[in-house]
Amino acid sequence: MNKKFLHVLLLCFFCTAFSQQNKQSYTFKDKEHHGLLISKDGLSAIKANLGSLPLFDNTLEQTKREIDSILSQKIEVPVPKDMAGGYTHMQHKENYVMLQKAGVLFQIYGDEKYANYIKAVFMEYARIYPTLPLHPETRSYSRGKLFWQCLNDANWLVNMSQAYDAIYDWLSPQDRKKLERQLFRPFAMFLSIENPQFFNRIHNHSTWGNAAVGMMGLAMRDSELINYALYGLPEDSIDENAVDNDGGLIKKPGQDAGFLANIEEAFSPDGYYTEGPYYQRYAMYPFLAFSAALENTLPQLKVLQFKDNVQLKAVYALLNLTDSNGDFFPLNDAQKGMSYYNSALVNSVDIAYHYGNQDRQLLALAKTQNEVTLDDAGLAVAFDLKEQEMEPFEKKSLSLTDGPDGKQGGVTILRSKPGSDLELVFKYSAQGNSHGHYDKLSYSVYENGDEVLPDYGLARFVNINAKNGGGYLKENTTWAKQTIAHNTLVRNKVSHFNGDFKTGSEHHSELYFQDINNDNIQVVSAKENNAYPGTAMHRTLAMLPQENNSKPLLLDILKVQADVENQYDLPFYYKGQLIDISIKPSAENRLEPLGLSNGYQHLWKEATAKADTELTQITWLNKDLFYTLSSKTTVGDSILFVRQGANDPEFNLRREAGILFRKAKVKNALFVNILESHGTYNTVNERAENTESAVKNMDIEVDTEAYTAVKVDLINDTSYMFIIANLKSSTQEKHKLTLNGTTYTWDGPYYFTNR
Repeated sequence: MNKKFLHVLLLCFFCTAFSQQNKQSYTFKDKEHHGLLISKDGLSAIKANLGSLPLFDNTLEQTKREIDSILSQKIEVPVPKDMAGGYTHMQHKENYVMLQKAGVLFQIYGDEKYANYIKAVFMEYARIYPTLPLHPETRSYSRGKLFWQCLNDANWLVNMSQAYDAIYDWLSPQDRKKLERQLFRPFAMFLSIENPQFFNRIHNHSTWGNAAVGMMGLAMRDSELINYALYGLPEDSIDENAVDNDGGLIKKPGQDAGFLANIEEAFSPDGYYTEGPYYQRYAMYPFLAFSAALENTLPQLKVLQFKDNVQLKAVYALLNLTDSNGDFFPLNDAQKGMSYYNSALVNSVDIAYHYGNQDRQLLALAKTQNEVTLDDAGLAVAFDLKEQEMEPFEKKSLSLTDGPDGKQGGVTILRSKPGSDLELVFKYSAQGNSHGHYDKLSYSVYENGDEVLPDYGLARFVNINAKNGGGYLKENTTWAKQTIAHNTLVRNKVSHFNGDFKTGSEHHSELYFQDINNDNIQVVSAKENNAYPGTAMHRTLAMLPQENNSKPLLLDILKVQADVENQYDLPFYYKGQLIDISIKPSAENRLEPLGLSNGYQHLWKEATAKADTELTQITWLNKDLFYTLSSKTTVGDSILFVRQGANDPEFNLRREAGILFRKAKVKNALFVNILESHGTYNTVNERAENTESAVKNMDIEVDTEAYTAVKVDLINDTSYMFIIANLKSSTQEKHKLTLNGTTYTWDGPYYFTNR
């Protein structure tokens, strides 16, 4: 049976059976409670192996020291008033983190001091919760009570459900009754029934909400809450035009809701999460924590197997969406520096190992993370780290589809062979919900984990109260989401889809072809036909090999065809100091913004130049490495040197520099660029080596509707010929093209030779 059909059939079955299951009680695997993520057998195994598994023991000892240090401190459950980063926000966050850990310690050691601490904090929350109004901060489309948004309230309940389950059997029936009536059930109903616009959608917010209500339902053995979590609310009355704070649509008409629907809709079959890796990292904890809790309590549901084990695939997708330092590529809204050392990824790696196929490559990552979760999954990792040999986690070039059926574009990562450590990230995906950016066919480049051509990421200082209470800054909308903030094409100084979320969500780019497993060359090509009316964009990126194990050249061919004349801007942002420029820019005596809107208002124009030859080369130095951007230009093209920070009185933006290539008053345009990493500079010896570009010349041999051919000459007399068939991507298609007396024949969408 077709897998997609089976997935849809299963989802339909779950949703059709909602009303019946809502009236039934589930048969739980065990009567005893162990903290949800710890099973009965797992707890016995943990106790039997104490003192024999270094990584588990070290994590446990560190956790014990942390919790023991706070047991004698005064319990603080303040009346909420602050946004993210403020005192009350951080205190409530500290409480749920500490109680989850205390619950684990109680299960493992049986020491009642941990249970007493949890109970005391719970009772304080039970005292104040019935009197709490909505949080005084009114910025969120779904205001919480303990926190400024329901999302953080859901974070609280996900963790507190584990603490409650850990001491459930220890508590008296009277205590349980009080906590459930005054605190936990009202809390769960607030997140669900009282906030359907938060709970009943496809978004990381709802994933947290579904997991929170579901995990508390498991702890309380409450079938109604479990069904709300798995299948969504049967009625929600959400306005079809309702949007969240980021301008994202709350719910499409007829869209399913609930935890299973979020698994089905948010992940592609490859495990790519449509909001991007930063939010995938954030969402993986509730996805996997709730799924593992269901596996331990209601294994008959087989939620981890849903959609062909896509949650476990998602862990691999996420790990591959990191640079060589383990930092996530900042696609869409993303704070740079977030990495697989985050606790959510410790949980993800351990669960993927334990509930997956015990992949030894994951053991290597767990060892790098240097901690494990204190549950069944963490025990399995720690045990096998001691007993088995690891295998290095090898990140290769790969492609990840986007969309629930894998047919909404995607992301491709080109990685050079070991030794040069170049990574190119090409984005041709769907909009990415409300956290998406208007950056079709954009790409970024990394070397040794450092940015070469960066993606800006988000405009936000998470949990830094001084910067808008830790929330998103207005510049996230006016700059970070706009097309000009990315390394991709802008037409007439207007963002893709005119910066309209609804329009952007209706379209996605299309992969044209890719060849990423070739030992000689790696190529990916994609098209975008909807970002601008009457304009088609086609971008092809290739890693071209060099002799003597030199680093590959990165070839970028961007073909634009339109119905009318336009102005086209193609920016490249870079890190470092400009070293050499083949043209003569004229510096501005007075800085002025490059435009009035669509992000242009945030760019200072520092200098301008006119291309006076057909090859323009710009070299910069960053992290003691030289980089040259060689561009095929038309005499008269404008080249602008820009810097972020205009119209930014609160200094919310980084002051990063860029080079913008502009072609004006043309219908069709072809941008051809080569990015090259070369040479080094030793600051101790003050010695520079290989500072010159290897590129001597570039020629466009042909550019028609059917074919585009680029010839590149290097200073060592090597020449490259790269030809792309623009209309036929089949690998079976035969092509024949004569250029300057030489006839080229080949099969497939491209031809490449170096001689």
